[in-house]
This record gives sequence, C-alpha cells and structure tokens, in this order.
Amino acid sequence: MSEIIYSVERPLALPDRGIKTGARVLRRLPDGVEPKPYTLFTVKPLGPLIGAEIEGVDLREPVSPELHQELNRALLEWKVIFFRNQQITSEQQRAFARLWGELESHPFLPRGNSEEVVRFAKNDQTVGRENSWHSDVSWRLTPALGAILRLIEVPESGGGDTLWADMAAAYDNLSDEVKERIEGLTAVHDFTHAFGVKLPPDELAARQEEFPAALHPVVRTHPETGRRLLYVNPNFTTRIVGLEPDESERLLQLLFRQAHIPEYQVRFRWEPNAIAFWDNRATQHYAVSDYYPERRIAERVAISGDRPY
Repeated sequence: MSEIIYSVERPLALPDRGIKTGARVLRRLPDGVEPKPYTLFTVKPLGPLIGAEIEGVDLREPVSPELHQELNRALLEWKVIFFRNQQITSEQQRAFARLWGELESHPFLPRGNSEEVVRFAKNDQTVGRENSWHSDVSWRLTPALGAILRLIEVPESGGGDTLWADMAAAYDNLSDEVKERIEGLTAVHDFTHAFGVKLPPDELAARQEEFPAALHPVVRTHPETGRRLLYVNPNFTTRIVGLEPDESERLLQLLFRQAHIPEYQVRFRWEPNAIAFWDNRATQHYAVSDYYPERRIAERVAISGDRPY
C-alpha cells in the first residue's frame, strides 16, 4: 500500500489560468443612461443583464412608429427580446423585421418560402450544428444588425434551448492588461471553415470571390449605444492580423472563452410560436443540440447591418 503524505508546507501557487471569481462588472446600460419605464408593453427580465420577455404586443397587428421606437430601445437595453404566443406567418415575420432595415439572404443555409428566410428543420436525418458560440455572418463585410427567429415545432423532450451572451460584459470584464493588448487589433473573419468544407473547388472559389474574408476590429463599437464589444468568435474568426500564428491562436482562445461565462448569458426555453429578436452586434448565441433525433423546426430572418468599427 502506498503511503499518503500530508504536507504542512505552504502549497505552491497554481499557474495563472485566467480564473476570476467574485463579483463581475455587469452594466446592462451604457454609462450615463438611466433606466426608464416602458409605456406600450410590459418587460419581464430573464436576468439582471441580458434577455427579457415582451408582454402585451401582438405581432399580427401593425406596429406604430411609437411602438417600434420603444421595441428598439428594449432591444438595445436587453440585447435579446422574446415574444411568446405569436401566431404569425412567415410574411408577417419578414414585415416585422423590415422595420429595422433591409433583409439579407444567406448563401449557405436552407431557405424557407422566400430567399430572405432561413429554415432550420432538424430531425433524425439532420443534426443541429449551431451549437457553438458565434455571431451571425461575421464573415460579411457588413454583418447582420440582428435576427428574428420563430420556433414552429419544438422537441417533445423540451430540448433545443438557445443561449445568448452579452459581449459588452465580456469586454468589460477583461483585465486591463488584455484590454491594452487587444486595443486597435484587427481579426480576419472567413466563412470557409464553416460553410466551405463541402463545396467543390470551383464553387468554393466563386463564393470566396463573392464573399472575401473580412477584416473587423477585435473590439468593435456599437453604432447606437457606443458600447465597446468583444467581436471575435470561434466559428468565423481565423486569426489576428500582425501576430504570429501561435500567439494569435492563444489570444483568440482566451477571448473566445469570455462568452462561456454564465453571468453574461441568458438561456431561453422555446415553445411553439415563440420568437427571439437579438442584436447581432452586441451578442453571440449558442443553439443547444440536445434533442436528436427529435424534430425542431424554426425560421429566421436577418436584418442587414453596417461595417464594424
């Protein structure tokens, strides 16, 4: 039998693993902005930082300019807003999204009944593969402003939740040393590793010419709130410009992990006719793939955005 030795000496310190415990900086609103009540609907927060359900709005009805303005404020303040029991059509979903701008089509995902609708139909033949933290289409020169997802069929087991992470909080809680290190850096975003692997060489070359790799700041500024946001994701960010490959990857891995922290997240349990509308500039999201081989059907429309700065 081996002997167990208990040391009374002071234990050696572990290497720095980037572990931070205790209170975190959780600023829901930009500095200088005071919370004020909503007058046209009720907001039910799902946490102190990110995510709120909107009650008292029927998306089958026309949206007045006043309601649109207040919904946009809720979107900016909560980063993702949810609606339940919304029995709307695909066309009504698109009409609602158009209040925020032109809609974009996705060149690689299955389409619904129009080119602006992405249809996610998962079953025993099609596994959900959106289960990694990402910001939609960051490989575009002008990534989406936001997206609206409508659940049509929900797994019987209750699986298939979606999580969102507040990337302003992810940036706020970086150490001063890391903030200084990433200030002014630019990263490459490319669709190839996510969507190009199954394309034949000629089609891949054509798509790469149509959608060349984009250069975006590692820390972007929200064009409406002014918040600074961490803007790299493991699906599409391939490297940081000007760094050696190993250094770039180590830094990216550190930054990718910031979305994993639960204090920055909200998790939404879907039901049929529920809708999520997220600010794609301010968040990353993760679709939990825990329901295979059950069915999960959803439709998404995305709103064109502007170039990150």
